[in-house]
Amino acid sequence: MTFVAEASELLAGTLDPQGILALTAQLVVPRLATWCAAYTDEDQPPVYVWHTDEDCSDDLKHLLQLEGRPPSGPPVPWGDDLACTIPLVARGRELGAIAIGRAGRFPPDYFELAEELVRRSALALDNARLYAEQKSTSLALQRSLLPPELPDLPGFDLAVTYLPAGEGAEVGGDFYDVFACPPGEDGRTRWRFAIGDVCGTGPEAAAVTGLARHALRILGAEGMPLPDVVERLNRLILAEGERGRLLTLLHGELTDQGELSLVCAGHPLPLILSPDGKVTECASPQPLLGVVDDIDFTVDTTKLEPGDVLFSCTDGVTERRDGDVLLGDGHGLEELLAACAGLSAGAVAAAVDQAVRDFSAEPGHDDMAIVVLRALD
Repeated sequence: MTFVAEASELLAGTLDPQGILALTAQLVVPRLATWCAAYTDEDQPPVYVWHTDEDCSDDLKHLLQLEGRPPSGPPVPWGDDLACTIPLVARGRELGAIAIGRAGRFPPDYFELAEELVRRSALALDNARLYAEQKSTSLALQRSLLPPELPDLPGFDLAVTYLPAGEGAEVGGDFYDVFACPPGEDGRTRWRFAIGDVCGTGPEAAAVTGLARHALRILGAEGMPLPDVVERLNRLILAEGERGRLLTLLHGELTDQGELSLVCAGHPLPLILSPDGKVTECASPQPLLGVVDDIDFTVDTTKLEPGDVLFSCTDGVTERRDGDVLLGDGHGLEELLAACAGLSAGAVAAAVDQAVRDFSAEPGHDDMAIVVLRALD
């Protein structure tokens, strides 16, 4: 039972389906059997073969391909050994099989141990496959919530960074977008950008993320002013009722002359890095979305001069934690940006990304999104 308990702990320590099969084979050989073969499909050769004597592995593979796997049930004569196949069955589904063989008789307790080990391996394998399916679905959903591609902004350098928290098994709430919008009355080319953070994770947060990103694009395509867009989005989120989520948002518009308009609704304030290393806030704080219906948002305006960098991020950057200290404490982000003077947009984004990773040895627990715009000289 000690062996089974230790084996169970090892099997529970991985969520890699292939790794579980390999580990099962290594647990069986040489403790319980002379050799072991792991199958995932009845009509295919084994995916793993282990033998106590490595020189015999190739001969065993050839024999398994020639004769097929041993029959199920108690061990019977097979080749020069006693062998059998134990199905990998979990929750009523057969996920594969483990074939084992021994040069000589199988003590009864060895066969029973092998059956118990395979049963626990099957449960671990089923959990790993379910996790892999969930992760794949979440990653596909996450990709669908981000823009398929970024536009070319003549006269400006653009870079974005997005890093979901954890291992990607659950959809995060951070998002960004950059898109062209109709020219204004002055005929100038305009682009709009957004970076936001929906409270929470999972399908509910993803629904609000999708609502926000698509609403911003649709309303922007109609030429609606920035404050009106944010007000309309706030009402849309409130209309979702209990399905709605709080949302922090920075929504901006940039012209081809560098004129910049911003609405910052509960979001970390955007910063402008000048070529001489000076860092300044360029928007005023306003209420976040999804709380109060009647809000009149206002727009802040400024201009990006040649060499200026507009930096915006979600709180996964500013609230990166090392013990009781946050990266954003004591103007930490401003000092980090000041050291990036003269760098391209991509280099600034990469420097902040690396600083967030290096800030603490602990893994991050929040998503991170960064949007950097630099006016070319």
